[in-house]
Amino acid sequence: MAHIGIDARLTHYRVGGISRYITALIRALEQFQTPHRFTLLQSRKARERLSARFATASAWTPPHHTLERAALSIELARCRFDLLHSPDFIAPIRGARRHVITVHDLSFIHYPEYITAASRHYYNGQIVASVRRADHILADSEATKTDLIDILDVPAESITVHMLGVDERFKPLTPECSEPALRSLELPDNYFLFVGTLEPRKNLVGLAQAYRELKLEYADAPKLVVVGRPGWHYEQLMTDLRATGIGADLIIKQDVTDAQLPALYSQALALITPSFYEGFGLTALEAMACGTVPIVSRVASLPEIVGDVGLLIDPHDIGSITDGLARVLSDSGWRERQEQAALERAAGFRWSDTARIALDCYEMALS
Repeated sequence: MAHIGIDARLTHYRVGGISRYITALIRALEQFQTPHRFTLLQSRKARERLSARFATASAWTPPHHTLERAALSIELARCRFDLLHSPDFIAPIRGARRHVITVHDLSFIHYPEYITAASRHYYNGQIVASVRRADHILADSEATKTDLIDILDVPAESITVHMLGVDERFKPLTPECSEPALRSLELPDNYFLFVGTLEPRKNLVGLAQAYRELKLEYADAPKLVVVGRPGWHYEQLMTDLRATGIGADLIIKQDVTDAQLPALYSQALALITPSFYEGFGLTALEAMACGTVPIVSRVASLPEIVGDVGLLIDPHDIGSITDGLARVLSDSGWRERQEQAALERAAGFRWSDTARIALDCYEMALS
């Protein structure tokens, strides 16, 4: 029996993709019967336990601190882990006999201009040290695996891809079931939807410009609803969005809860993800599970997620994004077929599969 630790500190500090990955992975791992003992490393400030089954250890070291790798190593000495999984990729210098990390994307290397100078310096240094320290690496997609090989010279045999899953609460909701969420957020009944962090990498300015072009042909086009919390360069992004001139047709909501997301996905005409880069694209998968058409960029991992469902667009071509929006409005028969195809596609992504692959990698690293 091995003692396996999972670093879950980030869940106290941030909501979003990686935190959701951590919590979903833990829930899925709880369902497996293994001979191993699991301990979750949580922030000392956390008030809620992430698991009723697994033990918890408190940590003083916050994630993304300059001295995180060294300070966390000192704290972990008492835990005596045989293996530590770092789902946020930053592994301590020494925290266990074996180390597994998850690398979600290398966006900070591909697009350094979209993050702050301090963050760029921090991440670039941490990723190199972490991949060298890791006994095995989990990647969310083949695209991220390829990046690790091509950019950081990681051997292919050291990387295992495990696609993420979709929570069962993401399913189609009727207009009647969705109405309370839409009314509480003061949203219309029909709209185009974006969900993600509000930062330049997501190409929201390009989306707003494409929507402006759409309105020239479809004056009564549904509004554009943007859901997410501020990220890097948020203030400049808001300035640039205002400069597009779409005004009242743009609705930005930063206070949407996870519980409200299925309703928002279900009533959207389409989910638009025009990002310049995505390590996985969890929101596209969640939208498909709700029967919503995905319109996503033809870059990185996104084509792996949507397959032949919806539309692939060029994020650098405003006309391509506009054409995608117009297709949704002008071809109701196509849209209905894509909605059914989205449900079928999403059904193949299960967190139990994600966790099973992670467990196999733990065993591989331990042996």
